[in-house]
Amino acid sequence: MAQKMTDEEWRAFVSDGTRTGKLSTVRADGSPHVAPIWFLLDGDDLVFNTGKDTVKGRNLVRDGRIALCVDDDRPPFDFVVLQGRARISEDLGELRHWAARIGARYMGEERAEEFGARNGVPGELLVRVTVDKVLAQKSVAA
Repeated sequence: MAQKMTDEEWRAFVSDGTRTGKLSTVRADGSPHVAPIWFLLDGDDLVFNTGKDTVKGRNLVRDGRIALCVDDDRPPFDFVVLQGRARISEDLGELRHWAARIGARYMGEERAEEFGARNGVPGELLVRVTVDKVLAQKSVAA
């Protein structure tokens, strides 16, 4: 039977290794858009970057509501869904800093600056989401 994760457990789960998140944003017509993202937790905030002209970038600028699902697709199956509202920044210093930190998580410390330089540029958005709601379950199939 599924068990609810504690705050400490869900934070460790979403921060483990290179798990990607499946980000859901709201399109102009109200329908959902889902895309995989690289991300980090920073205290109570979810942090990621995206292109200003991508579907998710345009959606976030217009309507900041998001849901993010992170899961383990191996038995006994665990998942976390985070919900909140995005705040957008185009500050290049901040964007480059976070792009490098995210790059370090997913590509390794040795490539962090490369990803900071690649993704910390004009046309990119730094997205910070204060998590308002968490649904976190472990051992769903146990």
